[in-house]
Amino acid sequence: MLGDRWSLLIIRDLMVRGYRTFKDFQGSSERIATNILADRLRKLEAGGIVSAEKEKTDGRRINYRLTEKGIDLAPVLLDLLVWAARHEETGAPCAVIDNMEKNREQILAEARRRWLERDLTPLLPEFKVKKEVGSRKR
Repeated sequence: MLGDRWSLLIIRDLMVRGYRTFKDFQGSSERIATNILADRLRKLEAGGIVSAEKEKTDGRRINYRLTEKGIDLAPVLLDLLVWAARHEETGAPCAVIDNMEKNREQILAEARRRWLERDLTPLLPEFKVKKEVGSRKR
């Protein structure tokens, strides 16, 4: 269920970017194909990581949300975000990564608070990756 890149990116986007709709995920910079996105959302839902809820104002629209099992992945995801920023070009400014490392517990508490309160304010902005590929020098 978590063994592929797309599932982790969907969880990341739910947790730190405030994404909730199919269209939100489609608009991410990774450009996931619609068939793969639909498949991963179904698998994450079947695995109890994500729940799908009909929008109250428009029953045709589905909003995705992490379950408690899903938000419990926050510590692992934060560590992966920091690791990736150290070793890959993610576009994340060094100051953001340093803050994530230094204030780990506060960031995890804020992620959980936002989940509990259904606050869709992004915890982290979407960073634009530069075209050049290489190691991040810190």
